Amino acid sequence: MSSQQPLLTVENLQVTFEVTPRNAWPWTRPQCLRAVNDVSLTLNEGETLGIVGESGCGKSTLARAIMGMVPSQAGKVVWLGEDLRTLNLKELLKRRQKFQMVFQDPLASLSPRMTVGDIIAEPLRTHSPGLKASELRAKVDAIMERVGLHPSQKNRYPHEFSGGQCQRVGIARALILEPKLVICDEPVSALDVSVQAQVINLLRTLQRDMGLALIFIAHDLSVVKHISDRIMVLYLGKVMEAARREDLFKAPLHPYTQALMAAVPIPDPDRERNKPPIQLEGDLPSPLDPPSGCVFRTRCPMATDRCAHEVPALEDKSGAGHQVACHYVDKF
Repeated sequence: MSSQQPLLTVENLQVTFEVTPRNAWPWTRPQCLRAVNDVSLTLNEGETLGIVGESGCGKSTLARAIMGMVPSQAGKVVWLGEDLRTLNLKELLKRRQKFQMVFQDPLASLSPRMTVGDIIAEPLRTHSPGLKASELRAKVDAIMERVGLHPSQKNRYPHEFSGGQCQRVGIARALILEPKLVICDEPVSALDVSVQAQVINLLRTLQRDMGLALIFIAHDLSVVKHISDRIMVLYLGKVMEAARREDLFKAPLHPYTQALMAAVPIPDPDRERNKPPIQLEGDLPSPLDPPSGCVFRTRCPMATDRCAHEVPALEDKSGAGHQVACHYVDKF
């Protein structure tokens, strides 16, 4: 379900950090690390955008920049027509009720000194300080039941729960304010496979019942396949490919996406054994010293001299919103 106005629009967002090498001389100039480099995206109500890529490609930094948890140096983050980067902290906190975040490590994101009831209630105490104690308890009980926890567990501490239960607490904390958008930063990567499926199914159910929009970050394409409407592939802070889920899995166009797809195991032994091998050579380059031109060229089997000197534009190659950043995509 989409409204005429996008819920969230990110335009040409850039996030950089100044990094001083370890054991450097005091007069050594810091290096510039481009964690997010000219990323744009649009998200509508009730939609799920999956963001995938290897560790270190800028997925989490992008999420934190959208939330305002790390500063961005250029671009726009437009929430319902309003650029969040122009707001002061007080104004931003008012808007933050409507977009929340679920973090990667379920236990590390919860205070060990607070009961889960207090953890879940904390956002309400911050944004609705005039709420009566009885109303607060009722809301906490209701959201706990909704995420599959029993209200009788609210006086326990996080260490008394499993990883999957802790992630449910984190989801309950994010949803207690009834937001329009939830950003999930690799919410299942620290969980067992069976628990991953339970959490993903829970998110899909909550999204349907509450009309949520989701940004779901993962490094595994097989995970985002089951929850996303559209998928964006990042590499060294830049978008390599963006498309609807069906289009991406039917015909991945970028060599990096094809390599990620080849790494996904197929349940059928015959198909798994006979699928064409695509193996990336070398490691992810340092974001402190990215390759010139196309950032993927040092690992790309199709790279030419042009790739070293010219940055490929992210262009629609199909007329249906299937965007790819590659000079030679028509030859694949």
